Parts: sequence; C-alpha cells; structure tokens
Amino acid sequence: MGKPISTIAMDEKSNEQIKQESVDGLVHFAAENSAGLKQTIELIQELHESGILEIFVSLVQAKEKVAKIAIDQMVRPPVTNMINNGMAAAGALSELEPEFTKKLVTGLTSGMKKAEDGLKSGQKAGVIDLLKAMKDPDINRTILFGINLLKGIGEGLK
Repeated sequence: MGKPISTIAMDEKSNEQIKQESVDGLVHFAAENSAGLKQTIELIQELHESGILEIFVSLVQAKEKVAKIAIDQMVRPPVTNMINNGMAAAGALSELEPEFTKKLVTGLTSGMKKAEDGLKSGQKAGVIDLLKAMKDPDINRTILFGINLLKGIGEGLK
C-alpha cells in the first residue's frame, strides 16, 4: 500500500512572475488586435487635438456637479410640466382609434392646403356664400364634427 499524502506542494508565483505573465498577456492581446488598437489610439489623438478629450475628462472629473446640475434642470416646473403634458397627450392618443386619427390628420392636411389656396386667391365671402357653403356635404360634415367636438370638450371640462 502507498504512503498517505501528508503535504501538498504549492507552486507559488512571485510578484515578478505574476507581473511578467500579465505583461506577456497584454503583448499577446496587442499583437492579435493591433489594427483595432491603432484605430483607437488614432481616435483618442484626434479627440485630444480637437479639445474634445479635455472636455470629456473635465466632465468625468466633475461628474457629481454635472449630475446635480442636470437633476436640478430636470425638476424645474417647465420641464416637469412638459413631461406631464407629454404623458397626458400619449394617454389621450392611446384611446383614439388609429384609423380615425389617420383620417383626421389626412383631412387636416388637405384642409390646410385648401385654406392656403383660398388665402392666395384673395376671395371674399359674404353671408350668401356662407349659406351656400352649408349645403356642401363636406363643409356640413366638418361643422357637425366641430360642434360635437366642442360639446365633448365642454363635457370634459365640467
């Protein structure tokens, strides 16, 4: 029978050996990735020459001050109002049917073009012209849409 193992021989590396292995690993990595490293160094040099690198370094060094300024700006009432209004508008838009919204936007675009053409023509409208316009099905539809829209807004404002 064999003799039982009573000690374990550990091959401990010295600090110098650990450093040398680390340097060897970096040299091997650099050799395998020389093109990428070269481009990275060129990029850093360009950033340095243009002054952008100094700006980034300053921003990183002043990160706490920059973060405080950014947060202070974000909690200002106009910014929070904008965020709240955007969220409310998104919520309202999510309740509308996409097909109807598309029809409405298309109609609005068409109406803006016709309104621009009407302004360019310089025509004047009289009372009789307005009464004739009421008989136009497109205008009548729009007027009824506007009346119902105003009624809905009024109900929502109660």
